[in-house]
Amino acid sequence: MEVLEELYRQHFQAPVAAVRPLQGELGGSGRRIIRLSGQAGTAIGILYNVREENIAFLEFSRHFHAIGLPVPQIYGEALDRDAYLEEDLGDTTLYEFLSKHRTGEDIASAAIEGYRKVVAILPRFQVEGGRGLNYRVCYPRGSFDRQSINWDLNYFKYYFLRLAGIPFNEQGLEDDFVQLTDFLLSADRDYFLYRDFQSRNIMLSKDGSPRFVDYQGGRRGALQYDIASLLYDAKADLPPDLRLSLLDSYLEALSTHTRLDRAAFLQHYYAYVYIRIFQALGAYGFRGFYERKTHFLQSVPYALKNLSWLQRNVELPIQLPTLMDAVRGIIASPKLQALAAPEHPLRVRILSFSFHRGLPVDNTGNGGGFVFDARAIPNPGREEQFKSLTGKDDAVIAYLQQQASVHQFLASVKSLVDMSVENYRGRGFGHLMVCFGCTGGQHRSVYLAEQVAKYLSGRLGVEVVLEHREQSHWPVKTPA
Repeated sequence: MEVLEELYRQHFQAPVAAVRPLQGELGGSGRRIIRLSGQAGTAIGILYNVREENIAFLEFSRHFHAIGLPVPQIYGEALDRDAYLEEDLGDTTLYEFLSKHRTGEDIASAAIEGYRKVVAILPRFQVEGGRGLNYRVCYPRGSFDRQSINWDLNYFKYYFLRLAGIPFNEQGLEDDFVQLTDFLLSADRDYFLYRDFQSRNIMLSKDGSPRFVDYQGGRRGALQYDIASLLYDAKADLPPDLRLSLLDSYLEALSTHTRLDRAAFLQHYYAYVYIRIFQALGAYGFRGFYERKTHFLQSVPYALKNLSWLQRNVELPIQLPTLMDAVRGIIASPKLQALAAPEHPLRVRILSFSFHRGLPVDNTGNGGGFVFDARAIPNPGREEQFKSLTGKDDAVIAYLQQQASVHQFLASVKSLVDMSVENYRGRGFGHLMVCFGCTGGQHRSVYLAEQVAKYLSGRLGVEVVLEHREQSHWPVKTPA
């Protein structure tokens, strides 16, 4: 962390007061993402040992920032030590905002408006951002060319089709790959291609304005790829009607930045939807089947849902018989269908409590689960300014997140709970309790329960129920 603290001091002319890792165990990237804070402000530090990607991100960021695109400002860099420091864009991703503003396919207008703002800005990256960009720093390729497409298709073939046990004719599939690649490359490709334009790489400020990160894999390419990435982002699971509406909004915005042949765009669009889904499935297979990080497989059912819709509603202008047979095999695969949420999900009851009022009672007949003693970590309740607050309040959260022991405690808890959740789901169990106790059931236990509930929320086949047993005993807050 020393290099990041040095960069912070150089930029802010003040010392770091707290350091907090942000990249969770579920991330697929090898980057370490750290929030540094002090009286002078906050910043995000990145530690990553792929120099070429770091150079691409820094070069792109400075170019985009100079032309007014909403990306983080670069505060400092130390490439010889695999580090750089950037502007802190907050904690709310578009995916998290969407998750909080939907019930099934019923998505609130605030989330839809967030997406409309995003698709209105995308053409600026592709057209304005592409002008004068130094494509020589792109990594690993300067364009989404034949080599890039071959990599994605082979990733899909070897790490998904093979490992999922989907049968296919080898030569027929290779012939279709060539046909698909030729068709993709026939689209106009003289634009900036963001490459990973999806809901977790878009941050929303408090006023709902989008800011953009993780474009270090960008290169020259076709317009269709990025909008396909956003609208067919697997776990975002946007309803088909909304996808079509957002595509219309995007094309309307695009037409103000470049001459648009709508028919030509749409002729290639769904082929790019397919290649993006294939690339994502390759990643899920590599991380899930090969590396045994099973949580990556939770996105597979959503990708199957997208492929099923495409099969029913889209006819490509080229014939890909072997590849489409493989797609139908994916959709019908019992192994892949089994990854979908079970009819009766595992219910994880997460509870905070005070040891002074006794241990929680398990009414399911399963004999409980975990009881973690949060009295081992620093107690905000001893500080006068926190006495009327709880573990849900920002000031208490900030205090606890500045303590290294809290991060160590929480990491150990997550590891143990993860193991039981995966095991219980696999065995068809229906209930698991995860309880956090502290002295008063107001600060530490509440904070930990909230964090673990957030960590488990959205897991396929998991229903999270959060309770704060002592809530009726918390101090009543007086209006400001």
